[in-house]
This record gives sequence, C-alpha cells and structure tokens, in this order.
Amino acid sequence: MTTHTPLRFVAVGDSFTEGVGDRDLRLPNDCRGWADRVAEELARHEGHTRYANLALRGRRLKQIVAEQLVPALAMAPTLVSFHAGGNDLLGARLDMRTLVAGFEEAVARIAQRGAQILLFTEYNVPLSPVLEPLKLRTAVFNKHIRRISAAYRTLLVDHWCFEKYQDRRMWAPDRLHMSGVGHEYMAKRVLEVLGAAHSLGSPVLGPLPPRSRAEILADDAAWFSRDVAPWLSRRLRGVSSGDHLSARWPDLMPVVLPERLGTSREPARL
Repeated sequence: MTTHTPLRFVAVGDSFTEGVGDRDLRLPNDCRGWADRVAEELARHEGHTRYANLALRGRRLKQIVAEQLVPALAMAPTLVSFHAGGNDLLGARLDMRTLVAGFEEAVARIAQRGAQILLFTEYNVPLSPVLEPLKLRTAVFNKHIRRISAAYRTLLVDHWCFEKYQDRRMWAPDRLHMSGVGHEYMAKRVLEVLGAAHSLGSPVLGPLPPRSRAEILADDAAWFSRDVAPWLSRRLRGVSSGDHLSARWPDLMPVVLPERLGTSREPARL
C-alpha cells in the first residue's frame, strides 16, 4: 500500500475494532487491538500517517452509524475500516433484512466520500454448543457482506475463513473477543489485504494441551458466571459495557508507537 497522499485511517465499529480482549493498561480503555497494531505498522512504513479509532464495545449497527459515521467522514479519511452487526446477530430477535439494508447504506455513504473501505466478515465464535444456531445467522450475514463488498469494490478481510481462530488461544477468556494473539494475527491479515509492508508474523501456538471433562465443565461454569450472566443482565436492563466509555482515539492524530509508552503493559498470553 504505497501512496504519496498522507494516510488518514479511521476505524469505526464495536468491540472487535475497539480492541477488547487485547489488554493494555497503558492505553485508553485498557486495550490495544488489531486497529492500533495496523496503524503502528503503517506509521513505521509510511510517513505522515494519522489514525483515529471511534469504535466502542456493545454498539449495534444503528448506534455505530448514528454516533460514529458523521465524525468519521468529517475527518476526510483516506481509509475507513467498518465492522458492525456482530452485536445485532447476538440479539434474541433479528430482522436480517433491516440489518443488511442498514449495513449497505452505511457502506454507500462512506463510498460516496471516496475513501478506501475495509470490511470484515464475522467469525463463528466458539461460544458454546447451545449457541450453535447463531452460525446460520452469521453465514447469511457474511454472504451479504461479501456481496456488498463486491458491489462497492471494497477491501474485504474474510475472517470467517481464517482457520487459526479455531484454536481457543486466539480468543479471550470471555470467548467472544479475540485475545492479544488473536488481535495481532488479525492485524497481520489486515495489512496483507491492504498490501502494506509490515513486520508481523503468524503465531506459533503448538498443540493444545488436553483437558479432562472435569476441567472443561469447570471452565464452562466459570465462563457462565464471569461473562455470560453479566452480559445477560446488561441485555435485560438495556445497558452496555461501553455506555460509560468514550472513543479511544477520537481525533486524527500521529500514531502512538508502543515503544514510546511505559512498560506496564500486560503481555498477551497463550
């Protein structure tokens, strides 16, 4: 990805783009994420790169469009990453036609401004066998994302097809967000789609250690009490984990490289 125009990268979306799961206590909202990692690599290889990240956890498509799209486009971005719809797919009731129409309308608005657009398919997150029916919703939504990407000639990161995410170590303990290792690998795949120079490698995870049935059941019980029950409670109360947070990087600014920060970062663990 070589250009003589200063790169203005604006990331729009939900927790996937905010960076949840890639814990970093030095940074806003205590996370880093694939978008930060992509911006860091772009800045190292392309001068005058500017970056903003408006994404917030818990946001559904309508909220992302209402809260993030206008300020994103006001920055006259040259590159916009747009990820939305994942939280809608998790809802008890889903109008797929309305979701797809809203997604396409948002992409059309970005395309009208002449920015390069980066889209993502959704992954079949391995939450629990009980939630396996979500896979069909995700597959249908992904089919539409691929169609929209082709129609508007966007770049597409086909997350659904990345086999490495079948490894549970690519996911945070909540099973919904990528781990630090998962975010780093996503950054690598994004940079490949952009055709950008980078220094990121693929994770070498090794074989998964075997777990007994008792260990699996204990892990499932801990996951339910730690992550699922609070999530269900928020859903019933109509609140989100991101309600009291702000965008991590709300304005276009020079990229903050990690080597220029302090040393209190919690390292990603396999």
